[in-house]
Amino acid sequence: MTAPIRNRATMRPPARLPQIVSSEVPEPHVLILLAVRNGARHLAAQLDSIAAQEHRRWSLLVSDDGSDDESRQILAAFARCGHDVTVLEGPCLGPAENFMSLFRRAAPFLTPGSFIATCDQDDVWFPSRLRFGVERLQGIAADHPAMVFHKTLITDEALQNPRPSAPRPRKPGFRNALVQNIAAGNTILLNAGASALVCSAAAEPDCVVMHDWWSYLIVTGAGGTALQDDRPVLFYRQHGRNEVGANDGLRARLRRVSMVYAGTFRAWNDINLQALTRSAHRLTPEHRATLALFAAARRGGLGARFAALWRARLYRQSGFSTLALWVAASFRRL
Repeated sequence: MTAPIRNRATMRPPARLPQIVSSEVPEPHVLILLAVRNGARHLAAQLDSIAAQEHRRWSLLVSDDGSDDESRQILAAFARCGHDVTVLEGPCLGPAENFMSLFRRAAPFLTPGSFIATCDQDDVWFPSRLRFGVERLQGIAADHPAMVFHKTLITDEALQNPRPSAPRPRKPGFRNALVQNIAAGNTILLNAGASALVCSAAAEPDCVVMHDWWSYLIVTGAGGTALQDDRPVLFYRQHGRNEVGANDGLRARLRRVSMVYAGTFRAWNDINLQALTRSAHRLTPEHRATLALFAAARRGGLGARFAALWRARLYRQSGFSTLALWVAASFRRL
């Protein structure tokens, strides 16, 4: 159900007219999906950074997950400034389901050729955030699912002490996505083909670990293209209310190791396998076979698990963490 914040009178103001990139191809429309839950402390700064985008042809679709602070008033004020904003009621089932609900409800807000960007409530986008992503995806056929994700500058709550997000040296792909999420959700941009795929597939899983990991899995599993762009596109603000913190540094590595041995990694894989099984008809035959090998690597005797893991050719972004997969498999923690 929509809340009365739709600014229909300003859907096509002069500032929103398509800018011509070439003599034939206009800028694609980008639908920005923003999940909100009590984000008033930093939401205005994020909205200001969206308004400052060099790529001007965008609209904003928000799902508010039961905020009891001033988030709704901030969104209403942003709409009154002439921005195309729609606010929906969220499912109040956590951040992953809030984003998935946005995917499921996005179709009426997409125009032919529309891209989708996902957005957190407490970051600050660089003006080039959308432009860089659009440029990377423009050479790919519109009906071929493709996504791009970028590096970030991780900061403290005051946007101070920036440091680059962790390097991702290995090529993105389904064999990586099965065992690691490298798609930073606050930087994701989906082309028209990926937008259609993700929105139609979003109704299939009962639950997902996070929307960004699921997007990485479904796009690559369906034979789509995933691109990692090493240019940072936003300040990733770290504070005590982050749902998911930055995944870098020694402390983060130690936390990941502890999660493997506590069974959290295995529980996440359970969720991902169930979600992908429900969408198996969307996967390529090659990736359905890889998924079956991954499932086999998690059950049976030690020799059978190792054989399946070897044949699946799964990998993480470093040799050390790929080795950790074998250790996890040996202790039934995969």
